[in-house]
Amino acid sequence: MSTTERMIELDLAVSRPTLAARLAATWEGTKSVLRALRNRRVANRLAELDDALLRDIGLSRADVESILRTSGIADDPSRLLTRTARNRADRSLLSAKSE
Repeated sequence: MSTTERMIELDLAVSRPTLAARLAATWEGTKSVLRALRNRRVANRLAELDDALLRDIGLSRADVESILRTSGIADDPSRLLTRTARNRADRSLLSAKSE
């Protein structure tokens, strides 16, 4: 058998993930979905706050409703809400500095 044939045989060997690795990947996926559902529940409670409280945290009712409406049931709306509040705070700071 030549060296070339031996190398080809080694390239064909495919390792399969172990049962533990597959279970760990499944658990991580489950945790991610549970976290997204928990964050969606919290975001739904934000919609119950009055406009003054929402304004204090840098959001508007329209922001919350829009993000909840456009994100899927298993999506995490907290990232979009955080980004929206930070962008509004940044714009507010920039306009205060320019005055």
